[in-house]
Formats: sequence, C-alpha cells, structure tokens
Amino acid sequence: MAELTECELNALVSLLDDTDEEVRNHVRDRISSLGTEIIPFLEEKWEHSFNPEIQKEIEILVHDLQFSLLKTRLENWKNSEDQDLLTGLWIINTYQYPDLDFEKINAEMHQIYFEVWTAFNNDLAPYDQIRIVNNVLFNSLRFSANTKNFHSPANSMLSTVLDTKKGNPISLCVIYMLVAKKLGLPIYGVNLPNLFVLTYKSEESTFYINAFNKGLVFSRKDVSNYLNHLKIEPKEEYFEPTTHLQMVLRSLRNLANSFDKLGEAEKVDEIKELIAILSD
Repeated sequence: MAELTECELNALVSLLDDTDEEVRNHVRDRISSLGTEIIPFLEEKWEHSFNPEIQKEIEILVHDLQFSLLKTRLENWKNSEDQDLLTGLWIINTYQYPDLDFEKINAEMHQIYFEVWTAFNNDLAPYDQIRIVNNVLFNSLRFSANTKNFHSPANSMLSTVLDTKKGNPISLCVIYMLVAKKLGLPIYGVNLPNLFVLTYKSEESTFYINAFNKGLVFSRKDVSNYLNHLKIEPKEEYFEPTTHLQMVLRSLRNLANSFDKLGEAEKVDEIKELIAILSD
C-alpha cells in the first residue's frame, strides 16, 4: 500500500464503475497487484460507498485477494514437512470465513482435549480407553452426526462444527483423531467409500471406530461386509491409515459436492482449483 497515497487509492476505487471496460480491468489489476494488505482499505471503502456497482466490484476484488491468499497457504501447507492436519482444515475453513484466526480453533480443540484428558486413564485396555473418549465427546460434549443437513457446506467448516457440535463423518473423525493423538493413542483416519472412519492400530490391537455413529467400534470383518454390501472390491487402502493430505482432499471434495447440490457453480470451480493444488 506504500506504493500509493490514500488519495490515489480513492481515485482508483472511484474508477471501478467506469463505463469503459478496459479502464475497469486496468483498475482491478492495479488494485489486485497491491496484495491482501489492501483488503482493510477496500472493506472500509465498501462500508462508506453508496454506489452498488462499486460495492459489487469491491466484493469481487476482496474475494479474489482472499482466495489468492488461501491458495498460497494451501500450496505452502502441501509442501510443509508434517502437513499438520488442524492447519490444513483451518485453511479450508478460511474459504467461507477468511478472518478466522488459527489460534481460535486451536484453543477450542485444546479445550476439548482437556475435557477428555481429565476423564482419561492410560492404564486401561484400548477398548475401555475408547469408551471414555466416546463418552466425553458424544455424551458430555454432545457432538453428533448432522443427519438433517448432511450436505451443508457448514459440515466441512471446522469452526462451525465446533460451534454447533454437528458434523459429517470426516469433520467428526478429525476432531476425534486430533484429541486421540494428543492423548498418545494410535488412531488414524481411514478412507472408506461413502464413509470416513478411524482405526485404532497398534502391534497388539487393531479395530475401527465410526465417529459418525457415536464412536461405534467395529472389526476388519465388518469393513469387508460393508464393502461387499456396496459391491466394491476390497482394496488394502480401505483397511489402512490414510494421510493428512488425503483427509484434507476428502474434506475439499465434500465441500465441492455441497456447493454443487446448492447449485453454486462458481464455488464448485474454486474448490476444484484447491483440489488441483493438492492433487498435483
């Protein structure tokens, strides 16, 4: 923003409704080149403008700048060493809530972990440990499946899931898994067709957990029966832990599907851009 004075910026914004398309394009490019630092200035201009044309142009500019930042963050996340799961989900979350602070959802996740930790006992057998986690998450804290609005984009927004306590299979699994990891439990995500679940996988014990069904515990045989019921060839990947990258990708695909069902084609295209960044 240092490149331009406030006077020059005001002049640029006032040209956003110029009748000459070439002028408008030049102005858009010039404002966009200033980067995300210009957003607070543009938001202030939007608030004080009485021109709906200029307001609409500002909305598009702000969205494009925020989307550009999101893509950069996602690219950096993909290239990071640990591909931290909470960070990945927070980046997706900023698609709908650009001002969401990472520290806010991090603090909320820590509070959930603290609630489970106070009831937890390391000396118990795995099944009993899972019973405690289930009891706190699904009975005390009342997390549950959002069956009424299963296809809502809100189910892919971690901040909304933390607020409403309702989510889809993957968002509930993410919350469960992040808490379990902090407790030192060997719990991982599993990419099943049409359903995302968790696996408890140690040398002594392997079983599966359905966070969408209040932490229901089931066996490898049950996974086979499920695949058989869907007439799907059982591949090893349907039984084994998946990566954080695949979990974030699945979350994005769910989001694209949600917007598709709402008929929001532009948003579907933007989510596909994000999927492409992670699929390269």
